[in-house]
This record gives sequence, C-alpha cells and structure tokens, in this order.
Amino acid sequence: MGQELYEAGVVASVSAFSDAFEANPDSVLIRPGTRTMLEEMSAKDAVALLVKNQLVDLQVTIPEGYTVQQVVDRAVQVTGLPAEDFEAALDDPAAIGLPKQAKGNAEGWLYPDTYMAKPDATAEGLLTQMIDRTERMLREKSVPPRDWQKVLTKASLVEREGLHPEDKPKIARAIENRLQDDMALQIDASVAYGAGKPGTELTTADLANGKNRYNTYEHTGLPPGPIASPGVVAVDAVLNPATGSWKFWVTVNLKTGETKFAESYDEHQQYVAELREWEKANQ
Repeated sequence: MGQELYEAGVVASVSAFSDAFEANPDSVLIRPGTRTMLEEMSAKDAVALLVKNQLVDLQVTIPEGYTVQQVVDRAVQVTGLPAEDFEAALDDPAAIGLPKQAKGNAEGWLYPDTYMAKPDATAEGLLTQMIDRTERMLREKSVPPRDWQKVLTKASLVEREGLHPEDKPKIARAIENRLQDDMALQIDASVAYGAGKPGTELTTADLANGKNRYNTYEHTGLPPGPIASPGVVAVDAVLNPATGSWKFWVTVNLKTGETKFAESYDEHQQYVAELREWEKANQ
C-alpha cells in the first residue's frame, strides 16, 4: 500500500507510511477497494482515511464480444476481487442464476454493459446481474426460452465476425443460408475459440482438427454453444436477418473492417484475393 500511495503522490515516502500504519491499531481493518485520496497527505492522515473504508463505486464495463475469461479479467482488474471468487461462482451455475438451457456454461450469457460495483460487491453478485440482463433482454424480444441458447450462439458468431452494425444482419442471413443448405459454416472465430487462440494465429492444422468441437470447418451446424457475449445489435440481426442469398463473406480490409458478401464461391474468391492484396500491402 505504501508503495502505491508513494507512486501516486499521496505520501512522501514508503517508510513514513509504514511507520504510520504500524502506529495505528485500526490499520488491520483496512479493506481492499478504491478510494479518493488527496496528494501530499501526511502519512498519519493517509492511514486514518484508509481506516474509514470510504470506498467508491466502480464501473465495470463489459464490451460486446468478450468471452467469459475476458469478462472475469476485466472485473478482477477493476474491482480487485480475486479471480478465484469468479471461478467459484461460475462453477455453481444455480447460484448465479444461469438458465438450464446454458448447460452449466456461462459463455454468451454475460450481458455486455456497464455495471456499478459497490464496495460490498461480490463476484457472484456481478455475474448474476450480467446473466439477469441477458435473460431480461431475451424475454423483452419475445424469444422463446427453448431458443435462448441457439439465438445467443448465432448472435455470438455474428458479433465476432461483423465489425460494423450494418454488416451484422447480412452475416446472420449468410449463416442461415448455410445452415439451410447443410453447409459447413467455416467461421474462423469459432475455430479459434475452441483452439484457445486468436483467430490471426490459426494454422492449417487447426482448421483440420476434428477434435475441436467448435471447428466449423470439420463439423456442420452450429458450434456447441456461444463463443462470446453478443450485444443487442447482433441479437437483433439474428432475429431479423437481412434478405439475400449470400453464403460467403470476407473482411477485405482488416483496418477498416470493410466486409464483402457473395452468393457464389467464385465471387467470394475474388474478394479473398482482394484481402490477400491488402495483407501484402499492409504487412
């Protein structure tokens, strides 16, 4: 604590803080959390303020497309709660209100939003809020409970594949068209999720690995479950996909996220060549 306060300019030295800490019998009552402190305080006053445990609410912002692990990492970073607390809560689906449709896996169910973490916040409480928000959203959109997991799975694919909101309904339609024709989805984001690596690091061996249940090159149909937490735009895209016959899409500019859609494989290959040219010019 002394080092942190010294580096923040609150106390003049670590040793002064340590002496004041030892001299205050209530210092053992100091709780972890975020506080508002003044610069250039006396070490004695700094310890006295810490002892009051006047913690401030923290904002935990979860972006669209985060995985469970990324959500946990962000929450731990902001709140200071132990990662073990989140892992224990995730291991008890009933305690955090995870619907049975999720089959014990919270992936896709942690609603992306900003949550206020009060001083007494717990990992279980935060996760419960996120899951409640997802369930409420699905109910508000009149999604039948039997379809919750399927909608979240499709929406998570759309979320990770589409950068721009206007592209998401077209990606949702292309996914539906492929499913209807019993075509492999061939979605790199899903393969990468199952392989536990970034999509940019996928290898030919990864794409051919049939043991990866999320490998949508080797397995037709949807992956076993969501690969991330989708936002409301992605969910709306799945519930109201665009009208079209596209079966292929590719991002031709990895910087701007420009994505092109095709109905035929030959047309798609032209766009893939465009991507390769962009990659060559932007090594």
